[in-house]
Amino acid sequence: MTVLLYPDARTMKPNASLKTLLLLLLVLLSSPGLKAQTSPPAGRVVVTYLDSKLLRGNPGGENPRRRVSVYLPAGYDANPARRYPVLYYLHGFTWNDSLIFNKDGMKPLLDQAIAEGKIRPFIMVVPNEQTRFGGSWYVNSATNGPWGDFTARELITFIDKQFRTLARPGSRGLAGHSMGGGGTLRLALQYPGNWAAAYALSPALVGPHPSYLPGPGLPQALRATNAAEALRSHPVLSTVAVSRAFSPNPKAPLFGADLPGSLGADSLARRDAALARWVAGTPTYLLPTHTAALRQLRALVFDWGAQDEVRHIPPTCRTFSQWLASFGIRHTAEEYEGTHGSRIMGHDGRMFQHVLPFFDKHLDFN
Repeated sequence: MTVLLYPDARTMKPNASLKTLLLLLLVLLSSPGLKAQTSPPAGRVVVTYLDSKLLRGNPGGENPRRRVSVYLPAGYDANPARRYPVLYYLHGFTWNDSLIFNKDGMKPLLDQAIAEGKIRPFIMVVPNEQTRFGGSWYVNSATNGPWGDFTARELITFIDKQFRTLARPGSRGLAGHSMGGGGTLRLALQYPGNWAAAYALSPALVGPHPSYLPGPGLPQALRATNAAEALRSHPVLSTVAVSRAFSPNPKAPLFGADLPGSLGADSLARRDAALARWVAGTPTYLLPTHTAALRQLRALVFDWGAQDEVRHIPPTCRTFSQWLASFGIRHTAEEYEGTHGSRIMGHDGRMFQHVLPFFDKHLDFN
């Protein structure tokens, strides 16, 4: 530790005072704690649009023109011959690509991770899959449109044409949080050979659980007289969005979906047929017929906070891990101290400390 002694300038001669002040300034500038902090080399985020042929004309009224935010690392423009691996990142329910970068701070996080050697330079792609009722859930739906095909096929083709990617499965990764975490597991199961590795953060709707079957907003949704009423309440919005994704019925009034219940004169009755469709679309129940897809992955990881406010996530993740183990599928499942989003972003978060190093290890970078 450097100890600085400050003399009394009133007892010093002019020349001595000037020399002493200059010396003090040099000491201060050389102090490790006061050196200027240098920012890491900055990448840039490109916002582009994909006019989807697959989503065109969907009966649910979803816009087929989809915004896509793409992170390009520093140096991307300097070397036009270099190609990069791609990480496809799926956002959560009611979120979108713009919020991932402008509110969650993804861009400076990626810049810092590359500068610190957590991951080599790569491209990140975040599609906007926010829908009229909060989110696509990354599944094919007769009402919303084929969002699974859009994400796993049309989007990848578009990105490989527009940017200098290493256009092969070994150089593609898939990750996401919450709705995007559930989407990561589901797409990894249903579209084998697209990605080398997958990492799901706090994945939602991994398996059935009483906390969302038949949906906390079901009574209000059933009493709604117009679709706009669903947009005023998050539980109703969630119930409607899941119904449109997993039990779609384009001919059904208001929401284009079979809701998992009906109202009697003074009671609420469950609709088991609709609930069965919800359950059938979860990764847990897709697993027995899609094990070959996960065995093609180089690595699979999912994790969740023990104090997650979305109550179904911890127990369904534990169950899914047990099912994976029973089928002999290598994976890592970790529960940590945290809530739904408390330890995802930031320098100490899961994204920086776990997700990015995971893909640095398992993707091909040349």
